[in-house]
Amino acid sequence: MVDDEAVDGGAGERIRVVVADDHAHLRAAVREALEADGCEVCAEGANADDAVRLAGEHRPDVALLDIHMPGNGIRAAEQISRSLPQTAVVMLTRSGDDEDLFDALRAGAAGYLLKGADPATLPGALRGVLAGEAAMTPALVTRVLQEFRAPGRQFFRRGSRAAAKLSPREWEVMELLAEGRSTEEVATKLFVSPTTVRVHVSAVLRKLRVKDRESAFRVLKGE
Repeated sequence: MVDDEAVDGGAGERIRVVVADDHAHLRAAVREALEADGCEVCAEGANADDAVRLAGEHRPDVALLDIHMPGNGIRAAEQISRSLPQTAVVMLTRSGDDEDLFDALRAGAAGYLLKGADPATLPGALRGVLAGEAAMTPALVTRVLQEFRAPGRQFFRRGSRAAAKLSPREWEVMELLAEGRSTEEVATKLFVSPTTVRVHVSAVLRKLRVKDRESAFRVLKGE
């Protein structure tokens, strides 16, 4: 057992973690691995609502969430990331599906770990996240890079003067629309209403001084 006084989460204190997963045996294994390395599991939950509530109550350093627990772990990740920016969200899942991976990253997750990995590697991964690193297996990192290098993907020039006017959420909305998604699909991805998506688009058109989405896409692409 590591001496509690010697363990820190990058700021002289032990890492405090909320764990949410609907499988009790998995939560027990995670707790054992984290506590064996000096971390503190300050609360456990079995669904997305538990995760959001417990994160709000305990304000942990890390929220470790299952994607496919009842209530949708990605929805919980989005809510925690938005309301508790000081809490790092890390997904712990069996899913290696690309859509789950990218949805989690869009929701604000700082890490995406697979349950098949050795639980003993968890504490190091979480410390890495708190140190500013992305916790992700090498295979998943490769897939993220392939996604952004894919032929035909629409890239926007974020460094342009016009583009600098957009907020991070407005960027996210426009990039998803540029991929060919409908307003309703973007709303589902971002866990907001279609009306909210339309409000963001209207704000982008106003900021860029253009009349429609296609014109906005051209400006953002630097054409």
